[in-house]
Amino acid sequence: MTALSTILIVDDDSRGRETLEAVLTGLGHNLHFCDNGLDALKQASILQPDVILLDVMMPVMDGFEVCRRLRADPLLADVPVVMTTALDDKASRLAGIEAGADDFITKPIDRMEIRARVNTIIRLNRYRRLKKQQADLLHAYDATLKGWVRALDLRCNETGDHSRRVSLLTVELARLMGINEDELVHVRRSALLHDIGKMGVPDSILQKPGPLTEAEWDIMRKHPQSAIEMLKDIEYLRPALVIPLNHHERWDGTGYPRAIKGEEIPLTARIFAVVDVWDALSSDRPYRKAWPYEKIVEYMREQSGTHFDPKVVELFLHMMVGAQETSQAATTSGA
Repeated sequence: MTALSTILIVDDDSRGRETLEAVLTGLGHNLHFCDNGLDALKQASILQPDVILLDVMMPVMDGFEVCRRLRADPLLADVPVVMTTALDDKASRLAGIEAGADDFITKPIDRMEIRARVNTIIRLNRYRRLKKQQADLLHAYDATLKGWVRALDLRCNETGDHSRRVSLLTVELARLMGINEDELVHVRRSALLHDIGKMGVPDSILQKPGPLTEAEWDIMRKHPQSAIEMLKDIEYLRPALVIPLNHHERWDGTGYPRAIKGEEIPLTARIFAVVDVWDALSSDRPYRKAWPYEKIVEYMREQSGTHFDPKVVELFLHMMVGAQETSQAATTSGA
């Protein structure tokens, strides 16, 4: 059942309020009335209406001032305001627009016109609110996701914000590779979640200071599939499963868990594999210091065509060389 909409009618003239009541009664709206601007602001704050029908010519506080105050209130700034006025000149309409009005209806009121406009505004406002609720929900999901990832970074003894760094670089490279902006949202989440399957790996293996035994490697190699088991029932994360499942596959087919090769490996996973290794070699670890820049570049080129997609390596190194040159130029100019 569709929820009733709430309409606040503001007019100091009782005949104006009665006219709008007669026009809108019986159409499934909750109607509320007030006869001055101050009361309108109070009621609007309490009711959070779907639309306000606001008379312009009122004593003490006219409709323009009421509208300006509504727009200055964060809780009411997005409430649609339709000004009802006998003023039909350009200057009055401009003043209404500057005050923040969404629409104008000229008195005397046309019954069919106001019904159509009110219904249209309410539909649009409900859609806007729904989109905002969805955006707020996704923001909350993403905040939770970042919390998971940060906890995993700490558990895995990753230095700094490893997952954040690799997600930023992966999105940048994916954009250069031609992946569209809508898909990049999922690429970012996918990169953040790349090692989430390690949540199922015992600490004795995950934090072992020395080499793993073959039996321990068998357990470690299951973390991509563990990621799928963890995330597959979370609908908004389904498009983000690609990298967690495939980022340990290798171009020559010697990777895991599926030993797929070449372009059988999804492009975003091929992109991430390059970024992930670059970041790992660029960072200090408990068992080794970060490699020099030139040594990392040499290694990435050596692994092109075996571990990595050659086209991805070529574009990535071009991107990183450009960033390195820009950083050196900035350092020189600031010296």
